[in-house]
Amino acid sequence: MIFIQEINHNKFGDMMFLDFLNESGFLKLGFLDFVTLVVSLQLCTAVYLHNVGWTKILMVAYFFGYFLNHNLFLAIHELSHNLAFSNPPYNRCLGIFANLPIGVPMSVTFQKYHLEHHRYQGVDGVDTDIPTLIEARLVKNIVTKCIWVLLQLLFYTLRPILVNLKRRGKWEFLNLIIQIGLDACMICFSGWRSFSYMIVSTFVRGGMHPMAGHFIFEHYVFNKKEGQETYSYYRPLNIMSWHVGHHNKHHDIPRILGCRLHKVREIAPEYYENLDSYWSWSHVIYSYIADNSLGPFSRMKKNLSTKNKYENCILFSVFLTFF
Repeated sequence: MIFIQEINHNKFGDMMFLDFLNESGFLKLGFLDFVTLVVSLQLCTAVYLHNVGWTKILMVAYFFGYFLNHNLFLAIHELSHNLAFSNPPYNRCLGIFANLPIGVPMSVTFQKYHLEHHRYQGVDGVDTDIPTLIEARLVKNIVTKCIWVLLQLLFYTLRPILVNLKRRGKWEFLNLIIQIGLDACMICFSGWRSFSYMIVSTFVRGGMHPMAGHFIFEHYVFNKKEGQETYSYYRPLNIMSWHVGHHNKHHDIPRILGCRLHKVREIAPEYYENLDSYWSWSHVIYSYIADNSLGPFSRMKKNLSTKNKYENCILFSVFLTFF
């Protein structure tokens, strides 16, 4: 990670300028417009498919709907860092709106757990991105890894409940009520097939699909000798995924929009040029399943006491947030 004491004054100023660009009206308007476009397109597609066969629903969900819902999930990821608006409630409202075609209320809860993932990355029992001991013991061969990959989103959903359950608040209640309202309207006015299309588009994104590779590539350690716990991806699928592939830079400075993260590499190339990165998310999924040395246990884990090593990075992010 890049720590604040390692950044010289010129580069620090450049980083501050990137954060300043987040506040531009153009970016806010573009963010809102794009999310609205994707939400509208996915809901219209769901309505259009109200009376088609199940095979067509599955095909459209895999080759089209998945990309839209995956894009919205990663827009929610950006919003969890308050990157669209300086006012956090505005970001939560847009996140709830982006959540609509996903079919399951998750945007507000995701923010709680995701920010802890950044602050306590790899800390067992706090970072719910870390697989449980049960997963590590059961998922050991090709068959069980295939099942695990297909059901990734189910594990991601259950893990916080089993490992680090949090009290629900008013925003989560609002997220739930609005989502139930949309789902009920979709079922009543368009039918179960339209609703099923949304759900299938959501859960396919966590399984055997090229875009789903980003769930594995980010923090699973394929080369234990390197001692690297976060990885990046620099290929074209970044365009459809809010540039989540620039993951090292995102963890270093989470206050910078994904579309600006490539600039961080240009400003401070010495921190990123020697890091391992991936060229294909599909290849990541294949390697994870086929390699017997890899599994849910292939993560770097820490004790809670080691979190202090990352306080400088956190302070840097807080500084960018308020100044």
